[in-house]
Order: sequence, then C-alpha cells, then structure tokens
Amino acid sequence: MWMYAIILLAQLLNISSLIMFRYSPVARSFYSPNLGRRQQLGDGLESWRGFYQSIRPTQMGLSLNIDMSSTAFIEPLPVIDFVAQLLNRNVSVRPLSDADRVKIKKALRGVKVEVTHRGNMRRKYRIFGLTSQATRELTFPIDDHGTVKTVLKYFQETYGFNIQHTTLPCLQVGNQQRPNFLPMEVCKIVEGQRYSKRLNEKQITALLKVTCQHPQQRELDILQTVNHNAYHEDPYAREFGIRIDERLASVEARVLPPPRLKYHDSGREKDVLPRIGLWNMRNKKMVNGGRVKEWICINFARNVQDGAARSFCRQLADMCEISGMDFSKEPLLPPLCTRPEHVERALKAHYQDAMSALKPLGRELDLLIAILPDNNGSLYGNLKRICETDLGLVSQCCLAKHVFKTTQQYLANVALKINVKVGGRNTVLVDALSRRIPLVSDRPTIIFGADVTHPHPGEDSSPSIAAVVASQDWPEVTKYAGLVSAQTRRQELIQDLFKVWQDPQRGTVNGGMVRELLLSFHRSTGQKPQRIIFYRDGVSEGQFYQVLLYELDAIRKACASLESNYQPPVTFVVVQKRHHTRLFANNHNDQRSVDPKSGNILPGTVVDSKICHPTEFDFYLCSHAGIQGTSRPAHYHVLWDENNFTADGLQTLTNNLCYTYARCTRSVSIVPPAYYAHLAAFRARFYMEPDTSDGGSVASGATTSRAPAGARCGRAAGNAAVKPLPDLKENVKRVMFYC
Repeated sequence: MWMYAIILLAQLLNISSLIMFRYSPVARSFYSPNLGRRQQLGDGLESWRGFYQSIRPTQMGLSLNIDMSSTAFIEPLPVIDFVAQLLNRNVSVRPLSDADRVKIKKALRGVKVEVTHRGNMRRKYRIFGLTSQATRELTFPIDDHGTVKTVLKYFQETYGFNIQHTTLPCLQVGNQQRPNFLPMEVCKIVEGQRYSKRLNEKQITALLKVTCQHPQQRELDILQTVNHNAYHEDPYAREFGIRIDERLASVEARVLPPPRLKYHDSGREKDVLPRIGLWNMRNKKMVNGGRVKEWICINFARNVQDGAARSFCRQLADMCEISGMDFSKEPLLPPLCTRPEHVERALKAHYQDAMSALKPLGRELDLLIAILPDNNGSLYGNLKRICETDLGLVSQCCLAKHVFKTTQQYLANVALKINVKVGGRNTVLVDALSRRIPLVSDRPTIIFGADVTHPHPGEDSSPSIAAVVASQDWPEVTKYAGLVSAQTRRQELIQDLFKVWQDPQRGTVNGGMVRELLLSFHRSTGQKPQRIIFYRDGVSEGQFYQVLLYELDAIRKACASLESNYQPPVTFVVVQKRHHTRLFANNHNDQRSVDPKSGNILPGTVVDSKICHPTEFDFYLCSHAGIQGTSRPAHYHVLWDENNFTADGLQTLTNNLCYTYARCTRSVSIVPPAYYAHLAAFRARFYMEPDTSDGGSVASGATTSRAPAGARCGRAAGNAAVKPLPDLKENVKRVMFYC
C-alpha cells in the first residue's frame, strides 16, 4: 500500500504526462512562455510565469499545494544578439576586452545552443568555454599528418557559410578533451533554459514587478491554473481513484490584536496602539534615547557639495534630538569629502584626527555618518568592515539621493537605526514593562534567533555564514547582541553553537556562540536565563530533526559548561518564509479581515488548523501588513517545547514581538530575533578577505565568538580550511550595530 502511494505521488508531482507536456519543469515548479506574457529582464534574460505544485499531509489528509511564481529564463536569442545585450553595445564595432570575455564566458557557460547553419538539422550543444583566439585566427587539424584548416575556410567550403564576425571568439562546445569550435553567429540559444545564476539589481527589480500581484488576482490565477491543468483528466489520478477539488481549501482563521507599545513619558504620546500593523514617531520620543556627543561625517558622493552635506547632517541631528536622543548639533570635525577608492585611507585618517582631539579629554568617538553614491559597488561593504573590525566605530550610511530629497519619514527611520546602534531602545511592549507576557515575564527568559546564509550559486570559494542573536534586556526583550561564524559552505547545521578546544596555557576551554550570549545576558541583567526560546530560521522540512538533534544538544552542552546542573527548559521553533502557502480572505470586500489598501489579510491573522501538520505543533502567522503584492505568512513549526506553551501563548508572543523590530514603525513578517540573525549573517560577508568573498550577499549585522582563530577555522570546504572572520571590536559588539 505504501509503495503504491509513493508511486502515485511521484507520478502526480514529477512525471504527469499532461503537465510535463505543457510546461518546463524546475524542481516542483512548472513554467511556460505561454502562461502569461513574457517580460524582458535585461542582459538577455526574460521572465516566465509558472506555478509550484506539491502534495503534503495536513489535518485534512493529502493536500495539493499550488502557488503562482515567476523565474528568469535565458532568452532564446541568436548568441550574437545575447552577447550584444549582455555588453550593451554593438559587438562588431570594437574588439572584446578581457573583462568582456570573462563576462561572456560566465554568462554562457553551461548554456545549450542549437546550430542554424545546417538547415533543418538543428543539432544541440552545451557551451563550456570561449576560445582565447579570434575566429579568424583559429585552425584545427584535418588529418593525422599535421594538416590544418582555418575555421573560416571550413565553414565556407563545407556549408557555404561566410563568417562575418571574425574578430569574436568561438564557442567551445562538446567535450573539453576534444572541443568543437562554433562561431557565435551560427548558434541560437535553446528555449526553456532557466537562469540559475545570481541576478543583478536591475533584473531583480524587473522580476519583482512581474511577480507582484494583487491578492484577488493571484487567487484567480491559481484557480485558473488548476482548471487549465485538468487534474480530473490525469490518467494517473484516475487510475488510483484520486480526485482533486478545484476549489481552494476553506480554513478558519483569527486575527490577533496588536500589542500596545510604550514610548518615553516626555513625549506628547506616551504609548501607541498600532493600526493595521503601522504607526509613526510623530509626537513620540524613544523609550531610551541613546547619546551621541562626538560624531564625524565623510562624504563619498561627488555630486553632493559640502554645503548640502552639512545641511543634511544638521537635519539628521535635529531629527535624532526631536526623537529623544541626546545628539550634538555639530560634528566634531568639518565633513570630509573624498573619493570611494580612497575609503580605507580616508576613514583611518579622519578617525585619527578625531581621536587626537578626543583622547586628551578622555572621550570616545560615538558615530560616523557616511554619504555614499547611489551606485557604490563595494564601498558600503568596505566601509562596514573597516569601521567594525578595525576602528571600532559604529556607522550610519545614507545615499546621495536622500541628501537631495530629504523627507521627515526618511530622517525618522534613520534616527531609529542610529539610536539602537549607539545602545538606545526605540520602543518596548507595554505588557513587557508590566510583566504580563506569559512564560516570559515570570522568570528571566532569553530569546535567541539563528540563521545560516549560504553563498550564491557559482561562488565556490565562499563559506556559509552562521549568525546567532540573543536578547539582553529582560523583561523588555528588545535589545539583541549578535555573534557570527564562517563555516563549511552549504552546511546548514550551526557548527559553532558550542565549542571545546585545547589551549596550551589554559587547557580545555569551552566557548561557542550560545555560551557567549548566555554570559552576555548575565552581564547585562545580573541574572541567569531560566528559560530559553530559540527561533531558528532557514531550515527546510527535510532537515528539521537533524538540525534539532544537533543544535539542541549544543544548547544543552553550552548551558552545562556554565554550571553542571544548569539546564533551563528550551522551546525550539523553526521559522519558515520560503514556502508556497498563501492565505486569502473568504470575502475580499470584508474590512474585518482585509486591509483595504492592499487587499491582503490583516496583520495578526493566524491559522493553526486543517492546512497544518496532522500531529505536530505548527501554525501560519501573517504578522505584517502587505504593501504590494500578496502577503506571505510565516510558518512556525515547534520542534521541541519544554516550556509547555499553549498555541495561543506562543502565537501571541510571536505576533507581539513582530512589533518590536528596531528599524521601522511597522510590524514585520518574521519574528525579530530571526530577522536580526539574517541581517547579521549577511553583514558578515563584508568581513571576509577579498580572495574568499566575491561580494555575495547584501545587508547588515554580526559579531564573532571569542574562541581563538585556530578553533574556528579547522573545517574544510574541499581541501581549503574555512578562514575565520575577523573579530569585531568590543565596543561594537555591545550594540545592535547590524541595524
């Protein structure tokens, strides 16, 4: 019986004759150029519409999960046209540079092409490289006596084809031991090849525009796709007596109320109750304003004049003061204007000038404000690496476009980031201050967030980065310290949660990220955590219990290393955002369940029945207000719970925490500790040495554990040891610099 069930799932998911005939399969998704209009993404790529399909066990039995999606495919162009788009110029005007060749080779490697010079014989080949010589210089042996013939002459004599683009290289196809040379102009890219490499910012923006659909339209598209696929006609489904309902599953949901947020008593509004996941800073002051007495500014944008930079800094300082910070109006030194390529020299020189003035007075530099060009390449990452691992200085970067078009909303958001970077708190839950959060307020509780980010496809030398953050301010649970570590690439288990190594002087030494954060919590609050809540991001269902067994064991060992009988109860929750479940209101016009602006379900909508796991503790929570497109609820799956949370208790706690995210005045889509860990892991990529980092990820946040370098770099990716990340300066570790 089970064997038949497995065969049936395989047939329905992967080799259904009807679906495979109509679409190009990509894992569990199916795409077609005819399913909605193709959209050009630039550089020879286009988007295809498609749908994801899977079958999963739920409380209703087996459920078919379908969602619409779009992805990038390589345009089926003549290779000459593809290269012209890629380089954004006419390729026959001037010879290719070395940089051009590298770009073309990287884009075309692995791509299938068909030849066009042989009439109806459209033979297909896979590209593995480019020739180092131009087509006009290429020769190949035609017999065993050393006789050679040029590629130009061969094509003219054999096919009557005169090659026009003789200065371009040939494509190398076939096998690397005996490569074949094909001139670009006789090759056309085969249709239906998904582009699996990283997209650039322009392409990502174009793809997001395509995928952004109003909820009502997305629901209609899903229903039309189900109808179009005619599952009731599928021979495999009929053979096994399977009937697929063409209506969406109807489930009960409830909307959790928003929490009340506390601001400083000196503001005109001392607290606020968010409405549809949103509020603002008008008439409010940060609950704990940070102090910035000494600060400097460096301007890297050529188009921003000194006067504009000074005016912008003055407006930002005023906003920080209005928002509740103790912020000096003027910088310690006049703003420095310099070029992006001089970032290291300029940063260190300006920092030294500032410290020369401050050290005799026994004071420190609190903040750097950096104005960056809108397109700044590696400047942002270099600046963060130098400031946080070399100088020990927190920084706030602002783009030139915001200097020219400054809004109060923008300045208020930047002030929120600056405040937490210098040790302040923007807001806290009223229930946290009044000790009314179940299973958090009654005893010292630490909330962890953890994530692992992996390098993009093609970045073979980059390691994976693990990040762990933990709350440091019980009972408010608003401030989070963070630690990061490089580990074997593509390894999902966090290897440095707990570590033991031998030190020549100290003997056996215990360390690791969990242990360090527990000690940091004790230093901050004066108490040991008596309860642990661990939100783990980025784990697929197939890895749930492997991750639980390894990481729960590491948490236990970290606790025991502090005291032999120290074992606080642990709740281990996996947070998933990359899934294909969407929730639509039963009535799109019902304002009790729908956001009238976006058409999405209301923030706080939670579902824990029917579509959830038949036996385990999981729920879907949409904690944010969708702005564009269709909201994706977060999926929380409780793998281990020694704190005996009720479903209501954990759902309410998770939803309320989503209103405490430090960087904006709106609720966010996943619980903040998991969000912060994600930011921390991405920031850490900027800390890697140039030979191991190709600029992989983008964003913010990190810290390193205190184990010696040798204890963190012993694992190998291939034959090369994973290099440890440089240590952050101690004063940077103490604050939420990754925001």
